[in-house]
Amino acid sequence: MNLSSPSASSHSLAPFGWDEGWDAEFAPYAAQGLVPGRVARVDRGLCDVVTADGVIRADTEFVVPRDPMKVVCTGDWAAVDPEGAGPRYVRSLLPRRTAFVRSTSSKRSEGQILAANVDHAVVAVSLAAELDLARIERFLALAWESGAQPVVVLTKADLVPDAPTRSHLVHDVETSAPGVPVITVSARDGDGIDVLAALTADGTTVLLGQSGAGKSTLANALLGEDVMDVRAVRDVDGKGRHTTTTRNLLALPGGGVLIDTPGLRGVGLWDAGTGVGQVFAEIEELAGDCRFHDCAHESEPGCAVLDAVETGELPRRRLDSYRKLLRENQYIVAKTDARLRAEMRKDWKRKGAIGKAAMEAKRGRFQ
Repeated sequence: MNLSSPSASSHSLAPFGWDEGWDAEFAPYAAQGLVPGRVARVDRGLCDVVTADGVIRADTEFVVPRDPMKVVCTGDWAAVDPEGAGPRYVRSLLPRRTAFVRSTSSKRSEGQILAANVDHAVVAVSLAAELDLARIERFLALAWESGAQPVVVLTKADLVPDAPTRSHLVHDVETSAPGVPVITVSARDGDGIDVLAALTADGTTVLLGQSGAGKSTLANALLGEDVMDVRAVRDVDGKGRHTTTTRNLLALPGGGVLIDTPGLRGVGLWDAGTGVGQVFAEIEELAGDCRFHDCAHESEPGCAVLDAVETGELPRRRLDSYRKLLRENQYIVAKTDARLRAEMRKDWKRKGAIGKAAMEAKRGRFQ
């Protein structure tokens, strides 16, 4: 088989997401005798790449940039050495269409890319544990920012047998996820799996969530076999153990591609201002009716957002979460944006002066 032939490579890699757009992007590399492949797993400078001749092990030495956002990642489409070369190297990556990125826990203001070229970002949330709506909103902000379509999957529905309670939990999540499909499933009973399978059959889906959310069980249900290791959650606190330790790309039997990821304890925002706005779309809409265009929704007169909180139209928890994520995202962006840092310092001084004036006025009234 001629791997540099666009038609041959397109047909062989179609189950892994290859299409005419990727074919056109790859044309210059095909002219160099390189072959296309999709990165299925990355491990310490090496990666598994799915090619027309099967899965190969390739070295990433030639694509080790200073920018951590440009490192080889699961889901990437790559140009690799042809068969017969030894060792085989990843020579270049095709431009990513989407990328799911979070901030690292380091103090160096770096982003970590978790999955590339994703169409659906499924956030798995266990109904068997106490719902953390703020964490769901955080995941959704990153998902929207990635360019993928977010989906919330509420797992372990069989562990909440009381229908009214389950309905109430689902309603809370739907309120926190405007514009996002919310699917309730039980991998043990098979309920809802057909709905999720229909969604994941088109394109590439990344599976996200905390340890113990049931991601591996969900992946096995979609794959139709026990490919991913599954362990029970701890009885002490209901938290899960890490069963998936690397990000793996797998072709689904009903079509589509699945990227399973390890449980995420920390989900820091990374330049996700647009994503935050989409998660809190109702607040952004209300803000359009505020008296001042730069209203911070704190104590300003004529604030439509605060009015909505007072009337009960907008839950106070939603506004608090919105403010928190905006502050966090602004802080992350300011680390690499000198102009924004200066604006933040100016704003802090302004608020400090207002607070000082208010305190002096208060003292004056009591003297």
